[in-house]
Amino acid sequence: MRPIAASLPDAVLVRLPLGAKRAVLYRRAHGRWPGRPPRTFTEKVNWRVVHDRRPLIGQLGDKLAMKAYAAEVVPAVQVPRVLWTGTDVAALSGVDLPERWVLKSNHGTMRVHIGTGTPDVAELRQVTAGWLDEPLFRDRGEWVYSQARRLLLVEEFIGADGAVPADHKFLVFGGRVRLVQVDTGRFGAHQRRLYDPDWRPVTVTEAVAPGPVTPPPAALAEMTKVAEALGAAFDFVRVDLFDVDGEVWFGELTPYPGGGLDAFDPALDAELGGWWQLPPQSEVRGSAVRAGQQVVR
Repeated sequence: MRPIAASLPDAVLVRLPLGAKRAVLYRRAHGRWPGRPPRTFTEKVNWRVVHDRRPLIGQLGDKLAMKAYAAEVVPAVQVPRVLWTGTDVAALSGVDLPERWVLKSNHGTMRVHIGTGTPDVAELRQVTAGWLDEPLFRDRGEWVYSQARRLLLVEEFIGADGAVPADHKFLVFGGRVRLVQVDTGRFGAHQRRLYDPDWRPVTVTEAVAPGPVTPPPAALAEMTKVAEALGAAFDFVRVDLFDVDGEVWFGELTPYPGGGLDAFDPALDAELGGWWQLPPQSEVRGSAVRAGQQVVR
């Protein structure tokens, strides 16, 4: 008999109580049920999705709120300027945009379009079809996205000579960087390389092709400082930053990397889980905060 996790229809799955839904999704993704108590990194991401309702976490599904948080906590970090927000891309026809710009959804993930010149409204309607109906909360129970304003936004493009800069993702546990994930070619031949805080390569088995071992970015020390400052209020958060000509730019804060459902190297899953000290469950049932009600601690 096939396991229930494999045989349960999606139409039924989305109607399950959150804890059961997430357990089935986790079982499908990792081939095992999430542990009780959670011990590995992915199990703790899953625990956060199910249980953590603190306002501090709740703002992390909303890109505009994240920008405000970063600017408040680390005023020196460069935050890409927002050039437009709205729900209808037709309004972009009247916006004076630079030669290169970036269109995103405010309340989701992996919804990114790099634009050039005058916006083509018909093209953008096709590109953004479904973006405002982001299903991450409905289908996967990822609560923070239910707290975000459902908007589209255009921000300035950052990068030298029109090239998309490498994305440096700092995994910060209790205010300390433990791992740096470097993603390149995110809109083409995607590659990834992991490093420890001293820039020694970390070899793991990943679904993404391994990138080359490269020297540390010129701004690594400053990026680490910024990442730890932005992560200081969290038991765990991933801080995404860019080094553009030695200057540190903010990307976003991620509370649920991969939703806890991406393939994960077992040894690294266990190691990262050991660094993450979850708060007591009694402390995470705070009142929900709608994005835009900034929370700074």
